[in-house]
Amino acid sequence: MNTLAASSCFRFRSRPALLLAIPVALALLAAGCRDEEKPTAAATTDAASPWPAVAWPLAEDPALEKRIDELMAKMTVEEKVGQIVQGDIASLTPEDVRKYRLGSVLAGGNSDPGGKYNATPAQWLALADAFYEASMDTSTGGKAIPILFGIDAVHGQSNIVGATLFPHNIGLGATRNPDLMEKIGKVTAVETRTTGMEWAFAPTVAVPQDDRWGRTYEGYSESPEVVASFAGRMVEGLQGKAGAPDFLDGSHVMVSVKHFLGDGGTTGGKDQGDTKISEAELARIHNAGYPPAIAAGAQTVMASFNSVNGEKMHGNRHLLTEVLKGRMNFGGFVVGDWNGHGQVKGCTNDNCPATIVAGLDMAMAPDSWKGFYETAVAAVKAGTLPMERLDDAVRRILRVKFRLGLFEAGKPSQRPLGGKFELLGAPEHRAVARQAVRESLVLLKNQGGVLPLDPHKNILVAGDGANDVGKQSGGWTLNWQGTGTTRADYPNADSIWEGLQAQVKAAGGKAELAVDGKYKQKPDAAIVVFGENPYAEFQGDIATLLYNPGNDSDLELIKRLKADGIPVVAVFLSGRPLWMNREINAADAFVAAWLPGSEGEGIADVLLRKSDGGVQHDFKGKLGFSWPRTAVQYANNVGQKDYDPQFAFGFGLTYADKGDLAPLPEDSGVSGEQSASGVFFAKGKPSVGLALQLSSASQANMPATTMPAALADGSLKLSAVDYKAQEDARRLQWSGSTAAKLALASGTPLDISRESNGDVQLQLTLRRDSAITAPVWLGVGCGEGCSGRVDLHKTLAALPQGQWKVVGVPLKCFVKAGADVSKLTQVPVLESAAALDLSVSRIALGALNEAEATADCPVQ
Repeated sequence: MNTLAASSCFRFRSRPALLLAIPVALALLAAGCRDEEKPTAAATTDAASPWPAVAWPLAEDPALEKRIDELMAKMTVEEKVGQIVQGDIASLTPEDVRKYRLGSVLAGGNSDPGGKYNATPAQWLALADAFYEASMDTSTGGKAIPILFGIDAVHGQSNIVGATLFPHNIGLGATRNPDLMEKIGKVTAVETRTTGMEWAFAPTVAVPQDDRWGRTYEGYSESPEVVASFAGRMVEGLQGKAGAPDFLDGSHVMVSVKHFLGDGGTTGGKDQGDTKISEAELARIHNAGYPPAIAAGAQTVMASFNSVNGEKMHGNRHLLTEVLKGRMNFGGFVVGDWNGHGQVKGCTNDNCPATIVAGLDMAMAPDSWKGFYETAVAAVKAGTLPMERLDDAVRRILRVKFRLGLFEAGKPSQRPLGGKFELLGAPEHRAVARQAVRESLVLLKNQGGVLPLDPHKNILVAGDGANDVGKQSGGWTLNWQGTGTTRADYPNADSIWEGLQAQVKAAGGKAELAVDGKYKQKPDAAIVVFGENPYAEFQGDIATLLYNPGNDSDLELIKRLKADGIPVVAVFLSGRPLWMNREINAADAFVAAWLPGSEGEGIADVLLRKSDGGVQHDFKGKLGFSWPRTAVQYANNVGQKDYDPQFAFGFGLTYADKGDLAPLPEDSGVSGEQSASGVFFAKGKPSVGLALQLSSASQANMPATTMPAALADGSLKLSAVDYKAQEDARRLQWSGSTAAKLALASGTPLDISRESNGDVQLQLTLRRDSAITAPVWLGVGCGEGCSGRVDLHKTLAALPQGQWKVVGVPLKCFVKAGADVSKLTQVPVLESAAALDLSVSRIALGALNEAEATADCPVQ
């Protein structure tokens, strides 16, 4: 069955030979599928280079260049360096911008006005005004150069309460609808402008090759062709069409096409890892989205965290300068990612002139901006950062600012859309998002034609994703990881339950919500909505493609309803295809819904039939990622040798198809040893099944799901800090006013009795940032009478202050202290009654020789 085609053009482009073609062919073929006029030679290639020569669409503007010349002639070295530095709003103030003449600010995923993830649109706009006014204030000297304000508007203006939230890219890729991408880009630009920003860090044009990667959902597809067909259209939606009157006007924003290059190809799917690949394959696969984006006039490209064959991209002169700016004629500027320059060999976050020499034009130095600024100034004066390279970087940045019209635009609130908050979640915007939801749904099974459901009947809606807008929206939603939000944070949204309920009620049927599936009246059919909890970046990296390892509650829910004789439709929310054979077998119908965003009713549009019995909207979605046959089939991608997925790239049933499916094998291919990691906390989050809690005498077991978090009595505060990556550690600050503790709590008792028979340790990677003046207790717990703890006072006091170290406590110490390690519900508990400043990045079981310091304990 040919289910690849969304159009005759796509059928042509989907032939295997074309899937293996070079990126320039992908760009030209994608462009050729459009009705609008498009340059016929957006890119050319030759036999000597795998990299296409792209036609930059903007002609040189002598008047603009003259303005740049005149401004730069008056700028000091310090002012020029200021332009190449971007700081985060959580780590700098408008006064800093005024003093250091910085070129840009960003709002990182967890950075918000007043530190509130649910800050109002008005507070965002006021902050944008304050930074702009500081950049234009010359009362203390310096030139008036408007600042650029960038934000991760990656699936709509998703940082802002009330904004339209589109499906994440993995869902958009399933639509196979480039025209829709342009509409989405336009809406995102409008809603971003209302809150004061003119720069969206989007689109992501990664081509994920290993679904274990935590950013898989940010990619449109594993196929470079699909990515190429979307990239230029999304750029045009966000920026406007190059050469047209509306290009970069007040209703559009500039883009950052990201992440250049190879972010989706790292070994083992490890975020920020190494992409080991030939240059020809790097160009063919991972560069696919850049030629059409450059041909559309993308104003910035963001450098990637990853390495390519061992060399960090932030320091890769060949790819940044020779390929991107040289061979591909990119005429915008290159911006870094969050302290990515600090990973370049010989660099630190505060000191890295090498990244600018390599071709980066603006360093994203969120909390290191001051150090980077000072060392860059010194490097220019010492000659290690050549003035010619600095001038080129500044010229590129200023050129973009002039193209945006920022010098004449006034402060953000005075621009055409500034403060028009009624545009956030406007009905016409939500209609576009709802269309995207409908077209992104992929039907994998429809046994006996159970779908579409009759809305006149009694329908049960169950599962923990049924009435949770945060879960259906995923990461990069109101905060970095997309966690800890409430229903009130989404005033312009419908949960999946709410969408289903509205349509069933309108048809005269009955809908019941029971998350646990325990219905009051036996339904005629059940829709079970479940899936991955939100995550972003490296925190989403996984070891296998098992869904929710060690927790079969969703499968058991489906089976329980089936045992009651109820037809079950499974709606699976996820940021990647996972091994789901057991759930697919158990359900009558299985729908891959990805991460649909704010428009839950788009699912009702497809699952429910019309009142007269006809189909409302058919399934249109086709897999942009191959669905795995086993949980260890990590990187089985279309076009590869021995390609053998469970459901092939392009698969997707419609209502016209016979949807019956023979039972699938239920051997995941994962051994018990592979499943057990022994990691309790890493990359800034607890492992599956664990939860961070803060407690004191006046407040017990307060969940700490968003950062920062603090007990009401001020005795313990928790915040996010960086260790090896962005916010991958937690800082604990005890005031000393009373005893307080942090615990990792498990809903299911953990048995580590086998590991305690030997030298296995509970190890913490931590940093001490204060003196140790009193006992610091590390323990494990299982209720009254079976807990045990060890004093780390001497061990911590012996560590060098301000340095990360691995501290271990043998598990047998806790046994000796009275813990029953066969049924632990808290692993670990960290407690102090004195003032203490401690940061922790990882808590896991480890071997004795892995610790840099081992605590003394009362073991005979």
